[in-house]
Amino acid sequence: MKNVTIERATVEEAVIAALNELEAEKDEVVVEVINEPSKGLFGLIGSKNAKVKVTVTNGPEERTKKFIDVLLKKMDIEAVYKVSLSDNVLRADITKISEDDKGIIIGKRGKNLDEIQFLLNLIVNKGRQNYVRVIFNVEDYRSKREETLNKLAFKMADKCRYYKHKVRLEPMNPYERRIIHSSLQDEKDIITYSEGDEPYRKVVIDLK
Repeated sequence: MKNVTIERATVEEAVIAALNELEAEKDEVVVEVINEPSKGLFGLIGSKNAKVKVTVTNGPEERTKKFIDVLLKKMDIEAVYKVSLSDNVLRADITKISEDDKGIIIGKRGKNLDEIQFLLNLIVNKGRQNYVRVIFNVEDYRSKREETLNKLAFKMADKCRYYKHKVRLEPMNPYERRIIHSSLQDEKDIITYSEGDEPYRKVVIDLK
């Protein structure tokens, strides 16, 4: 479990500093007061800061690990994963998994991956004041999918130019639609927009 030892003028200041460093909230940690503050002689000589040790017991990383462990056990899947939290972004990456099991976790066009990420997001942020963005990935699938969608966007834009009529792509989730829109936003002769209702909403590529 992650922990830090901090010294400050008061116990409260030390705890706040520790929570900031750990990116945790007060109900997610255990606080051990090592030293109470002391003013010393005349408030100067021999004065001591408060010293605390703060340990995270139920923070975003701990919740994520519990969730993934249960998920893999329930699905009878063996995998290696890593979890990291930085600047309020939590990344959970499965780094080693069999091809068959990888397909099960990812699902068709990442559908299962997105649903797992959605559930994990709810679990991680339950009861928290500070929102943590959650990214769940399997063997760098998301960046590979993004590269594929970027290529698709430009290919379909060229098709739109060649045939001089709009091109409708297959239904995509919001994340994938944003990639298409972003890929073509600087094309001066092309516009993109979405039409339809979820889960069948799709991107349309057209000439300006």
